[in-house]
Amino acid sequence: MNIILFGPPGAGKGTQADIISAALSIPTLSTGAMLRAAIKAGTPLGLAAQKAISEGALVSDDVVIGIVRERIAESDCRNGFILDGFPRTIPQAEALDKMGAKIDTVLDIDVPDESIVERMSGRRLCSACGASYHVVHSPSADGKTCDKCGAELTVRSDDKPEVVKNRLGIYHAETEPLIGYYQNKGLLKKIDGRGTPAEVTGLIREALGI
Repeated sequence: MNIILFGPPGAGKGTQADIISAALSIPTLSTGAMLRAAIKAGTPLGLAAQKAISEGALVSDDVVIGIVRERIAESDCRNGFILDGFPRTIPQAEALDKMGAKIDTVLDIDVPDESIVERMSGRRLCSACGASYHVVHSPSADGKTCDKCGAELTVRSDDKPEVVKNRLGIYHAETEPLIGYYQNKGLLKKIDGRGTPAEVTGLIREALGI
C-alpha cells in the first residue's frame, strides 16, 4: 500500500507514521531523511542537494524528485511506503504520478490551528535532562522546574505562538492546493486529529481497512 501523509506541524504525523509503518511493514519516507541519506551516500543527487544547502539555497524540485524516485525504487518499498513531507507542490505531485508508483490513499490528519498552537506553545523542555512536559496535558509539579532533576523548564524557539502561527500559514499555503488535487482523484481521506494518539490511530486503521 502506497500512502501519502499530510498534517500540520504538531498534528502527530510522526507518531502515526511509525504505527502505520509497523502495522503494514512498510517504510516511512520523509523528505529530510531521504536528503540526508543521499548526501551521506555521496550520490550525484545528494551532492547537488549538499551544494544547494551549503549555499543557503532551497534544494530544487528536480533534485528532490530525483531522490524520491531513487528511494521508492529500493527493495524495501516493494510492498509499499508512506510519504511524509512529499509532495509539497502540485508539480511534485504530478512528478510522483509519472514515477509509476500508484498512490492508494492520501491521509490528511486534520487539526484546527488553535489546537495546534495550544499543543505546541504549551510544550516545555527541561534545560538539563531534556524531559518533556505540557502546561495543560502533562505539567511538572510546580510548572516551572523539572520533576526529574529540578532544572528550569524552557520553551523551544519554534514552539513560540508567533512562530507556530507562521509555520501553520506556510503549511496551509503549500498544502491546500494538494488537498484539492488528491480530493479530485478520490484518494483523500480526512482524519480528525483532535483526539488522543490512540483514537487517531483507530480512525486511521478504519480508513485504511487494517
